[in-house]
Amino acid sequence: MQLDIRAQTLLKALVERYIADGQPVGSRALSKISGLELSPATIRNVMADLEELGFVASPHTSAGRVPTPRGYRVFVDELLTVQEIDESALSSRLQPGFLTQPPQRIIANAAQILSSLSQFAGVVMTPRTESIFQQVEFLRLSEKRILLVVVAPSGDVHNRLLLTDVDYTPSQLVQAANYLNQNFSGLSFDEARLRINSELRQLQSDMTSLMQAAVEAGSDALAEQNEEVVISGERNLLNVQDLSSNMNSLRKLFDMFEQKSGLMQLLDVSSKATGVQIFIGGESQLVPMDEMSIVTAPYGVNGKIVGTLGVIGPTRMAYERVIPIVDITAKLLSNALSQ
Repeated sequence: MQLDIRAQTLLKALVERYIADGQPVGSRALSKISGLELSPATIRNVMADLEELGFVASPHTSAGRVPTPRGYRVFVDELLTVQEIDESALSSRLQPGFLTQPPQRIIANAAQILSSLSQFAGVVMTPRTESIFQQVEFLRLSEKRILLVVVAPSGDVHNRLLLTDVDYTPSQLVQAANYLNQNFSGLSFDEARLRINSELRQLQSDMTSLMQAAVEAGSDALAEQNEEVVISGERNLLNVQDLSSNMNSLRKLFDMFEQKSGLMQLLDVSSKATGVQIFIGGESQLVPMDEMSIVTAPYGVNGKIVGTLGVIGPTRMAYERVIPIVDITAKLLSNALSQ
């Protein structure tokens, strides 16, 4: 809904004041800080209209008002003035090491930088890598127990125990490994799985079953080498009263960090968008707490989006600072990984 200039100015002033001190904002205070030459009575009328429209709310304990999730959304989408941050200064802060270390360390550094600059929690969804294999071997350990050995293109070796319904002979295991290596080496396990389903119908069903079990286990083995989400600064959120004011809030907070599944879903959604995205608690079902917001941006390697990073903090955060921090860090991480 389009607000007139007067209502926009008062809503902006109210949100900025509430973010600054966390107290409900009254009409008298708004008359002083808004820059509008309006009487408190006129301001009260505008506030009543904003409350009716769902942009502000009145706590029972105060005559002042606070922004609602809908009010925050209008603020960040239409009224916010983003601070300018010197990208070169931020880049120099990342030196040395940010641009010269292995990818996993670069990603961990990015999470730490987001946390230290925002004073909240920094989070990075790591790049999704295809589980490509160079070679597989089967070793018979005992009846119906087989060790799957997977060699990645990097030379890393991963092992997985397979429990089968059939007692395969050593010659059958060699035959299965040779077939996989000759026909699927250099492919991802996902590609191998699709081709096995369509091409191996001429083989005995028990051999097909072994190969299907192998590609499932091999995919899991290679996927485990990378942590899906890197988080830094979780303890910062314990100092945010809005997020840690009661045991229920604390439980939701730590459930999010321990389980990570909901966080992964949110980051995955934001990776499909362009630019900075803001998820506001109470508005987005992906955010587990009404008092929480998450500011995200996708990052890429050589122009291809591979992951998402962001800052997790209270809804009452200084968005004008956090947005450019997230935006620039995403660009710097993209540059570092592309190099």
